Amino acid sequence: MSSRVEHPAAGYRKIFETVEELNEPIPAEVTGVMPSWLGGSLLRMGPGLFEVGDEPFYHLFDGQALMHKFDLKSGQVTYYRKFIRTDAYVRAMTENRVVISEFGTAAYPDPCKNIFSRFFTYFRGIEVTDNCLVNIYPIGEDFYAVTETNYITKVDPDSLETLSKVDLCKYLSVNGVTAHPHVDADGAVYNIGNCFGKNMSLAYNIVKIPPAQKDKSDPIEKSQVVVQLPSSERLKPSYMHSFGMTDNYFVFVEQPVKINLLKFLSSWSITGATYMDCFESNDSMGTWFHLATKDPAGYVSSHKFRTSAFNLFHHINTYEDEGFIVVDLCAWKGHDFVYNYLYLANLKQEWEEVKKAAMRAPQPEVRRYVLPLDIHREEQGRNLVSLSYTTATAVLHRDGTIWLEPEVLYSCPRQAFEFPQINYSLCRGKKYSFAYGLGLNHFIPDRIVKLNVQTKETWVWQEEECYPSEPLFVPTPGAAEEDAGVLLSIVVKPGAERPGFLLVLDAMTLTELARAEVSTIIPVTLHGGSREPA
Repeated sequence: MSSRVEHPAAGYRKIFETVEELNEPIPAEVTGVMPSWLGGSLLRMGPGLFEVGDEPFYHLFDGQALMHKFDLKSGQVTYYRKFIRTDAYVRAMTENRVVISEFGTAAYPDPCKNIFSRFFTYFRGIEVTDNCLVNIYPIGEDFYAVTETNYITKVDPDSLETLSKVDLCKYLSVNGVTAHPHVDADGAVYNIGNCFGKNMSLAYNIVKIPPAQKDKSDPIEKSQVVVQLPSSERLKPSYMHSFGMTDNYFVFVEQPVKINLLKFLSSWSITGATYMDCFESNDSMGTWFHLATKDPAGYVSSHKFRTSAFNLFHHINTYEDEGFIVVDLCAWKGHDFVYNYLYLANLKQEWEEVKKAAMRAPQPEVRRYVLPLDIHREEQGRNLVSLSYTTATAVLHRDGTIWLEPEVLYSCPRQAFEFPQINYSLCRGKKYSFAYGLGLNHFIPDRIVKLNVQTKETWVWQEEECYPSEPLFVPTPGAAEEDAGVLLSIVVKPGAERPGFLLVLDAMTLTELARAEVSTIIPVTLHGGSREPA
């Protein structure tokens, strides 16, 4: 999996540049053979507007939300994209400036206002962004584009029109939720967000949105909190981007990257700070694993799992096996916040400078942690993990904590396996063999990787001056094999006659089956999903 590819031409800069939306779908030129069974839509979210007027957006997660769609039907492919009409986007376009603060870009009062108007603007309070550039997923029979705040945006997956803005705070006790929910077989959606718990301390609520309702009512209106987990610090919740779920348990990893709530409330409303300004790293807490039962729901306070510090954004899979919970995830070593290295000024540098910056950043690993469920006091000092296929350990200490050490499934300096996917419908919460990911070469996406989590064998697709996105696994209908299916990825090849294309790979071998090329550049996309044919 180690990438020896260099990018001296810095073509990757093109994926961080503004594009225009399309008035209508455009046809793609297909080479190769699309599987006859493959149809429906690939939906993706990402930033598409990187400046407004003379004001740039500074961070990778600041650009205004652009929704992409590749439609596949009878071997024919079209591509379409449209900006989501969020409040952040509409007001920015109307006033030709950044109006709502984003992840790493602050909004300031209109300079045309007089000094009194500007003064009172500062004290209006916190205006949270609805810039839903991170992911899109179904709730019931509808699709929602999301970021990580309390706002989600209902969209039409056919026309890509923006339908409505939804404030989750009206239905749930959360300040925001992650962009990576889990979906049960019945369609119920689970997620996690921070909240105010007992005695005005911060806590974490796992929430449930029921599946599509027979009476056609909105399932979001029937949302509920399932279980609450405590925070290690009263006013400093950890940043969260995903969580683990098995058939019977929830796993939440509380990392040492913290949100300073007092700084958030004070500096934001007075000085126009950004979300990034409110993060800080706790260099002494390490990392905590929290466990909760699913049904009946309850926090397992007796199991205090601890390990050394790491950043976590994406879980791969979590499953139960012989009295243990196995947690596979993409880790970044240490407590330094990885997002500090994702400012656009860093990512758009010359290649040698990009590499130097990545050398200073936390280093990536794919790790497996194992959490024992059955714990006895007399077993202090011993490794409690008895699974034969892993070297991960869990040792009970005298103070009652269980110290975890991982098995490393993949590690290579400055070469990350990230944006992981699995055969979700077959393997979520089950023992599995294969994960698929986007390979980051010093933070630049330049390959697609398949990882056998049992043998640690890897397969790679890579092409010169090509920049792929998160691969989506689509299973072959009726197939029994876990990796029978295809991977779909949007790839950008700057300078080519048709610089954007949908890549279709055989998920077993990572050999190319087909590509559908379009005559337009496509900016970086973050996450997304598929929609079956109507």
